[in-house]
Amino acid sequence: MASDLRDPLKLHSSTMADKSHSLTRKKERTEAVEENKGAKQVKNEGTNTGGEAPADGADGAVDGAQGADFPVEPMELPPFEIIVGDRIDPLAFKFQFKNVEYSSGRNKTFLCYLMDRGGTADGLLRGYLEDEHAGPHAEEAFFGQCLPQYDPAAKYTITWYVSSSPCSACAAKISEVLKAKKNVKLSVFAARLFEWEDEEIQAGLKALHAAGCKLRIMKPLDFSYTWDTFVENEDQPLNLWEDCKENYEFYQDKLADILL
Repeated sequence: MASDLRDPLKLHSSTMADKSHSLTRKKERTEAVEENKGAKQVKNEGTNTGGEAPADGADGAVDGAQGADFPVEPMELPPFEIIVGDRIDPLAFKFQFKNVEYSSGRNKTFLCYLMDRGGTADGLLRGYLEDEHAGPHAEEAFFGQCLPQYDPAAKYTITWYVSSSPCSACAAKISEVLKAKKNVKLSVFAARLFEWEDEEIQAGLKALHAAGCKLRIMKPLDFSYTWDTFVENEDQPLNLWEDCKENYEFYQDKLADILL
């Protein structure tokens, strides 16, 4: 790996890739805004199914609240819960797993997993989790919801395909699990690196690597595999975005630099 870093051609290619990502960030911002706008429009249409404006009584209630002397107490919403399922919505997959550098609006973690308990009749277990970054994250929830009955005599081989790499807190917790449970082998393939310039994030990824976790960025083939295995695709193939391979190489170079 050190010889690659000293290679002028390698450095030139990395520099050109960084410039290319800077040029495409405006395009990615536009895509994120348009996709969020479309999601909001669908949500609004679903709420007002009759296509009618709000009733006059609703406006009167607002006016009355504004003119009242007493403060209006804010409504407290319950925290989001971890969602466990078998197949991901295709639109959610295409948006959340897209390996762009500018990830506005992608405020969830999707974790697709394969788990093999060697020497048992369970076979290969498959599923996914998602979170809203409120309460436990999907990575932490996996060990409580998908691995609740840990058998120290079994050999666990686990593979994650995640929409972004773990945060520093999750990386620390995963490292603790792997150190305490030597019979658990974990591979994590991430579509994007989460805040990879942050020093705490980098330290967390290094700790994961040192604990025996295999870390890699998802290749174009991995996106197709995840689409076929975990998405409600209705037997339709995944059409990869044009800069998928370029973005993979960009993130893989960044990860390699972090794990040096």
